[in-house]
Parts: sequence; C-alpha cells; structure tokens
Amino acid sequence: MVSQNTLSNALNGLNNAEAAGKLRHTIEPASNEIRAVLDVLDERGYIAGYEMVDDGKAGKFVVELKGSINECGPIEPRYSAGYDGFERWEKRYLPARDFGALIVTTSHGVMSHYDARSERVGGQLIGYVY
Repeated sequence: MVSQNTLSNALNGLNNAEAAGKLRHTIEPASNEIRAVLDVLDERGYIAGYEMVDDGKAGKFVVELKGSINECGPIEPRYSAGYDGFERWEKRYLPARDFGALIVTTSHGVMSHYDARSERVGGQLIGYVY
C-alpha cells in the first residue's frame, strides 16, 4: 500500500521517534517538501541535522535527533494564513506564545511563521513543532 501523505508520515514518525528516545530516525521516501521542512526544523534547533541517502529508489533521509521535539505534526487541511494572521493559528496549534513554530509554505519557499512574518508573506500552514 502506498502512503497518501508523505509529509504527515514524516512528521508523525519524527514525533514517535522522539517520544521513544531514539537518536536517529529514517524518513522514506524522500521529497523536496520533506527536505524543506527538515531545513526549518534544523534552522530552529529541533534536530541536530539530517542527510540524504540514495538507496536507488526515491531516496531517504536519516535524521539526527537531539530530544528537542515535544510534539510535531501536520496541519490538515492546509489552511491559508496571511502574514498578519499567524497569531490565530499559534493559539490553535502551539501551547504558548513564542513557544514552537508553525511551518508555512509560501511563494518564497518553506519557512517558519516567524520568518514569514518578518518577510511579510503569507502562505499555507503545513505543520507545527514545539
């Protein structure tokens, strides 16, 4: 059976691996969207890093965990949010103000809602982490 939402599987897998205390987690298949989300997680300090491994198929990511993720997950359906409307979504998905990050896909690429707000761009919410 083929997975319908690879981003959802990737974020839920990271969440489960962190909860189990693992130091590494493998995400497959690899995609540009998952790479962009991992870049945001790395930039915000939630993971220690990741590497792409070419397995002859679609590839996979090996993620180095550091125990910083309390919870992460996808936002479904993907709600649209303007740069001035992120506070509403912070209240819904994050436990406290300025704690955690929403992951947003914008016309400038995938970024945290903090970066989107500072660049004054809106987009679609695709995930959260704290």
